[in-house]
Amino acid sequence: MIWNLLTDTEKQPTGCDGWGSWIMIGLLFGIIIVWMVFSRRSQKKHQDEVQNTLNAVGPGNKVKTIGGICGIVVEVNNEDNTFILETGSETTGKCYIKFDKQAIYQTDATAKKPEPVAEEKPAETPVEEPVAEETAVETPVETEEKKD
Repeated sequence: MIWNLLTDTEKQPTGCDGWGSWIMIGLLFGIIIVWMVFSRRSQKKHQDEVQNTLNAVGPGNKVKTIGGICGIVVEVNNEDNTFILETGSETTGKCYIKFDKQAIYQTDATAKKPEPVAEEKPAETPVEEPVAEETAVETPVETEEKKD
């Protein structure tokens, strides 16, 4: 169908030679390529955030798995990419289950972001505000002059 539109020169005005259709198709492909590039960058950024969060999980973090099991991480094995989850309580009995890190659905662990290095400023001495001095009204003192 598109090829018919491009090659159908009988309906196009003279001097056009079908370039308008080619430009439109070129723009359409250009828009699609730009959209795909930005979509890929967004996916890569999200994937990096998820991986950083999974790497931040350590003992003591609360975790919810994709199966809905909630518990506290007891041990993390980075070599096997697994962790051991403690579920239950003292009264109901504790249970330990080994999971793959990819099974984490939700966690309270936050990825450690590098903190920006702040330039150390010299300690500023507190500036004291001038205290308004009370002006005393001087009354003329009458003194007796000694007569010689």
